[in-house]
Amino acid sequence: MLKEIAGQRIWTTEDGQGAPRLFLHCSLGQSESLFSLAGALPPARNLFFDLPGHGKSGPWRGEDLHKDVFDVAEALLQGPTHVVGHSFGGTVALRLAVERPDLVSRLTLIDPVFFAAARRGAEDAEAHSAYKVASPAFIDAWEAGDLEAASKAFLAQWGTGRPWDAMSQATRERIMGQIHLIAAAVPVLENDAPGLLDRLDRVTCPVDLIEGGASDPVMSKIVAALAVDLPQAGHHVIEGAGHMVAVTHPQEVAAAMAGRGTVISA
Repeated sequence: MLKEIAGQRIWTTEDGQGAPRLFLHCSLGQSESLFSLAGALPPARNLFFDLPGHGKSGPWRGEDLHKDVFDVAEALLQGPTHVVGHSFGGTVALRLAVERPDLVSRLTLIDPVFFAAARRGAEDAEAHSAYKVASPAFIDAWEAGDLEAASKAFLAQWGTGRPWDAMSQATRERIMGQIHLIAAAVPVLENDAPGLLDRLDRVTCPVDLIEGGASDPVMSKIVAALAVDLPQAGHHVIEGAGHMVAVTHPQEVAAAMAGRGTVISA
């Protein structure tokens, strides 16, 4: 259903019974992309919402996208909850665990695109500049105002591998209409604007760090960096899976969440 939450018009849904589990989807996606993963996990009260500007939610109204999504998620939680986040959603899930540890009983981060973690301690400027949300092709296209080229470049790096020309016109138009949301996330994802990295000791719950083995190479650096400062973290690799592992390999992700520190062949 659509409701007003934290200043945004948000579509929410839930299913099941028992302990609560909140799912946070990726940029340019929608909550239903995580329905299969939820169905592969043990029974729970599963909570979902479409991010502002995504799916059935209204257009994003604000100046700080990451904080706005955090505020919506925080408003939905009424007590300790297992928070599962994929990609951008994973970075919001991490923020919840840092800023509201009382609301997060378990944290699952699936290919979290928190580039600031990988950039910390980078040995030189070249390596530091490589850990970014978007490729030079995306940046060039975005700065030139070419929304189609920017969308193609972004999906080539972070999508499912489906060719742009194989998508329907409606899908291509939707993505081009949302691509500005990628740029809006940069201050947090690349620069850690809220200072999460210096407060990771506030995360006291068990953590699942799950990455696709065939994801962008920076992902292994992000996950490895987070694992150092999250003492209760289990590290899982889904071999053969790309960045959209939560969508393309729900059974394998569910199996990883049931184990601790595993490598699973997709």
